[in-house]
Amino acid sequence: MEHLKDTFKHKGRRRQLIQELAEMGIQDERILNAFDAIPRHYFLDLAFDEQAYTNMAFQIGSGQTISHPYTVAFQTELLQIQKSQRILEIGTGSGFQTCILCALGAKVFSIERHQPLHTKAKRMIEFFSFNASLFFGDGYKGNRVYAPYDRILVTCGAPDIPIVLIEQLKVGGLMVIPVGEGAEQKMLRIHKSSDTDYSTEEFGTFKFVPMLERTVK
Repeated sequence: MEHLKDTFKHKGRRRQLIQELAEMGIQDERILNAFDAIPRHYFLDLAFDEQAYTNMAFQIGSGQTISHPYTVAFQTELLQIQKSQRILEIGTGSGFQTCILCALGAKVFSIERHQPLHTKAKRMIEFFSFNASLFFGDGYKGNRVYAPYDRILVTCGAPDIPIVLIEQLKVGGLMVIPVGEGAEQKMLRIHKSSDTDYSTEEFGTFKFVPMLERTVK
């Protein structure tokens, strides 16, 4: 990872992106600071270096993408994260979102179903010296070993709300998940009010790669 460089040009573009996120409505200064602390271009191929700080999604291999910066910031803000909270992330992907959560002081448990992405993300998170727990497996099943979680974040489009994930959420906890079949999903925030009850809020339409079952290599 010693080839990674963060130049003045990168830093300038990053600050422009952060200003754009603020203008788009991201208000939590901690999240904007995390975006400044975690260089997004580290998570992309060199071919995308010039575009790393535009509000775009990019292919990262295995048919997956690194989400738009605004989407990452928006989902993170919906979670209302407090320091030291336990967060289950479904879909590690490039590891960028994982690092943002870690930078906010969360204890992150993240699941990725694609082995190459899992391996690459692990290297990136170790590069930043974050203490996240990464797992290779089926996100639909969550991770009961470390449940319950204060927050659950799903970074891929689910056809419906996976009840097994709600079961792993603490009472009083929040889950942010894009739900819907097809090209677009509704962003939902789920509040678990008791062992058997939860409520949902809707926060607009987004586009995610689909949440897939079954572990693959």
